[in-house]
Amino acid sequence: MSSEPRTLLIGTSPVDARSVALAALDPAFHVKLNQDALSLLGRSREVLERASTSGERIYGLNTLLGSGRDTAVEEKSVLAYQIQVVRYHNSGVGAYLDRPSSRAVILARLIGFSRGGSGVRPETAQFYAELLNRGVLPAIPREGSVGSSDLTQLAAVAAVAIGEGEAFDADGTLVPGSKALADAGLQPLRLAPGEALALVSANAYSVGAGTLALVRLQHVAEFADVALSLSLETIARYDGGGNLSPFSPAIQAAKAVDGQKDSAAAVRHMLRGGWLEDVRPEVSVQDALSFRAAPQMHGAFRSLVSQLGDALNVELNGRGDNPLVDIESGQMVSGGNFQPMQLALSFEGLRLALAHVGISSERRIAKLYPPQRVIRARHLEAASSDAALSVSGPAGGLAQEELPGLLWYSAAGLLSELKFLAAPATLGAPTLSADVEDHSTLAPLALQQLESSLEALEKLLAIEALTGSYLLLEAGAAQPLGKGTGAVVGRLADVLADRPSAPDLVERARRELRDVVAQELPATGEKEGTT
Repeated sequence: MSSEPRTLLIGTSPVDARSVALAALDPAFHVKLNQDALSLLGRSREVLERASTSGERIYGLNTLLGSGRDTAVEEKSVLAYQIQVVRYHNSGVGAYLDRPSSRAVILARLIGFSRGGSGVRPETAQFYAELLNRGVLPAIPREGSVGSSDLTQLAAVAAVAIGEGEAFDADGTLVPGSKALADAGLQPLRLAPGEALALVSANAYSVGAGTLALVRLQHVAEFADVALSLSLETIARYDGGGNLSPFSPAIQAAKAVDGQKDSAAAVRHMLRGGWLEDVRPEVSVQDALSFRAAPQMHGAFRSLVSQLGDALNVELNGRGDNPLVDIESGQMVSGGNFQPMQLALSFEGLRLALAHVGISSERRIAKLYPPQRVIRARHLEAASSDAALSVSGPAGGLAQEELPGLLWYSAAGLLSELKFLAAPATLGAPTLSADVEDHSTLAPLALQQLESSLEALEKLLAIEALTGSYLLLEAGAAQPLGKGTGAVVGRLADVLADRPSAPDLVERARRELRDVVAQELPATGEKEGTT
């Protein structure tokens, strides 16, 4: 087996969001600019250099920024101005991004360079590739961008590139950016005219971290169908439900909601070979809507996930620079392509969708609560009738339950959080820079709230899966489970048997379910990842 690192080759052809995420997630993944990209970068730089000697005013090249857009920068100050721009914008606050997110930011900006709209030199783009390949990890504060270019996050990267700022070493310790470069065998980058603005003016945080959210959303879409399948198995055994007609191909063919047929197919795949596939005369004619209309709910969610993939691909493969280097005309053109409104609204819509998925999951958990009361009453009675009174200790002979009794309440709390996080994030931006920047997308805030929503929904779905698995284990093996649901119950049985604390139980279940999604539903997951 080759020890060569996997490489993402960046040219001028389209790049897809999932490939970016996978490269960011794997620190051993290398990136390389091919000759087409380097040639395009060279032509772009030539346009900028001609413009710099033309005598015309060009935003950020020979003028100040923001409200100072019409104030000239003297030619003798242009190189010093590059340093000032980086230092001025390096103003982010809050916790630092984790390694995958930081790598995603650098990679997204590098891909942006390769589109030819920024005017950076080829060697500058290659320097950013080396930051990734040599493991230089700038300390990037999470907060500071209002979504009209992620200026503060990208300035934290640029500061390290020029030998300033801070970075994390291999042990996760904060070190000066100059030391991080030296340890990686790199000399600080000396910026040429116009490069400082190109380094900081892009949406590489929203786009790069957005690709990581996309992959997670794709997994959660599958995760939701796994939890639903377990609940269907459970209500079939305890409440006469589990009617699979809403998941039939006939129903899916009758209404073309993108993703709906994929969700229904995933559930049928999980239940294949099990008891629910048999025609049962006693089955309820219709289950509650949290079961019966789940393909429509999960399908709409999947559709929005696909739309996020499309929005990310637009940003990755577009030229969001301002001013834009237009190679075809040989001009530098001011514009507003740095405003990622489509992406911000996609982040917004997905939080609503996650809340709706959470509503249905919590309602299914609630319907699984009555059987738990019966089981606990039975356990209490058995403990009392066995030689429980002779056993010392306040618990007598009562064994600790495998499933904590109020996980449903935790699920209800998580649902409340999901509903709160679904409120609009993008409408709150103030006007800035003397009212010149009088609208912002707040895409980073919308993304951060989406990440929080994902965290809450994963826990909620884990509770649903644990509840269903616990009840199925209590029901015994009188009727066979589906091949997929049986595999899940087997894995979660081991987790439940250890009787860990509730937080550890849910976290371990999340890890198991991520593995199940990868193993049990590979075809759908790959299809969702195609953009």
